[in-house]
Amino acid sequence: MSNVLRHSAVCGFSGLLSHVSTSSRHGRVCVSPFLLSHWRNSSTSSKIKVDFNNSTGVAVMYMQSPPVNSLSLDFLTEFSISLEKLEMDKSCRGLVLTSSLPKVFSAGLDIMEMYGKSPEHCEEFWKAVQEMWLKLYSSNMVTIAAINGSSPAGGCLMSLACDYRIMAENPRYSIGLNETQLGIVAPFWFKDNMVNTVGHRTTEMALQLGLLFSAPEALKIGLVDQLVSEDQLLTTATKTMAKWLVIPDHARQITKSMMRRPTIDKLMSNREADIQNFVSFITKDSIQKSIGMYLEMLKRRKG
Repeated sequence: MSNVLRHSAVCGFSGLLSHVSTSSRHGRVCVSPFLLSHWRNSSTSSKIKVDFNNSTGVAVMYMQSPPVNSLSLDFLTEFSISLEKLEMDKSCRGLVLTSSLPKVFSAGLDIMEMYGKSPEHCEEFWKAVQEMWLKLYSSNMVTIAAINGSSPAGGCLMSLACDYRIMAENPRYSIGLNETQLGIVAPFWFKDNMVNTVGHRTTEMALQLGLLFSAPEALKIGLVDQLVSEDQLLTTATKTMAKWLVIPDHARQITKSMMRRPTIDKLMSNREADIQNFVSFITKDSIQKSIGMYLEMLKRRKG
């Protein structure tokens, strides 16, 4: 698994295309009518595949960006557009998020998006990461992460944004926000999402030490909700989704908003400052040097 994780670093964030326009309502991004006109029950892009079941109202979103579903700007853009399409389709009530790649859910942010880039590019990238999380964390749909591989950093963040997490019981798979291991600091909203899930003390220890948890450890601390054999992951997710969808949508959605709105509002009110903090940090000579050394180390290992 270490070979798999070398292809990507940490984090995750969402981007905007020319076909996407910003909506002031809840700070969300809305897909243009042009893109909506091409919406189908099953849609495929180079990095995201969505299968929508009309009879159940449930979509399965497959991340399919080899080798490890790195969260590049292009990936995040496709992800946000695909999610927004589903959000605007009122017949879609639930989303299962999973990977079509073996051994990895998502290895996190694409480190090349943060190395040798202009401040303008870094700003666009971080906006994309923010938008991905905002859209997923605030979704009106029931969202279930079917974690079928390792999920460090940005991959962990994606799963944390979902309502329910089911992980494959495999000793080789791990999950956690391990940013400090690469000399990067998880921003406050990563921290808030994890605190909301596993509590303050567990989060404090995990973030300072950059811990990655095995599947049983993740279940024990509440980072995931259920473990199943890998071949039963999607079947279990489907059965779990059916239980959630028994609850009337309006009651569940209002309750979800009540629980999550303070965390969302905190990022929304500090969004520009968060972007500038990221850009200022990641473009520092010392940080760029550290990333460069890390990349050189990977090249030597690969060679």
